[in-house]
Amino acid sequence: MTQSSAPAPFWETTPLQDMTTAQWESLCDGCGRCCLHKLRDEETDEIHYTSVACRLLDVSTCRCTDYVQRHRKVQDCITLTPEMVAGLDWLPPDCAYRRLSEGRSLPLWHPLLTGTAETVLESGASAAGRCISERKAGDLEDYLVTWPGEPAEPVTGHPQQRPAVRHVHTRKG
Repeated sequence: MTQSSAPAPFWETTPLQDMTTAQWESLCDGCGRCCLHKLRDEETDEIHYTSVACRLLDVSTCRCTDYVQRHRKVQDCITLTPEMVAGLDWLPPDCAYRRLSEGRSLPLWHPLLTGTAETVLESGASAAGRCISERKAGDLEDYLVTWPGEPAEPVTGHPQQRPAVRHVHTRKG
């Protein structure tokens, strides 16, 4: 008597462009890093991340406060599609959309693998508690950070210590 193994998870067998809406949406780990403002250097084309979040992002939970109406309230809000993912150099290195489009697997802390969203926090991937709303922030240049562009740590069963938010304040004039 042979034991049959469980089928491979959808993200390992289904190309991004063939996923259902539910499958596609479930790939989002809810880290909130894509909702942080980024600056692009006009001369070098380099991306600079900030700790300033979209005004609709709840900075304590990293959930959009009006996901359904977000495009009407935030004109430059982007709906990710399979066709555009490969060309978005600002997606976090751990982003499931980015990783799968590059032929890589999900990060070990991803909720689809762990069964809990807590591992996003434990890994240090989440922007929760590490960002400020654009409603309260000043100049974006004063909030430059590197952590959104760095990979999170694998979860080892214990919460990881997350680096503190460091705001760069420059003197004007």
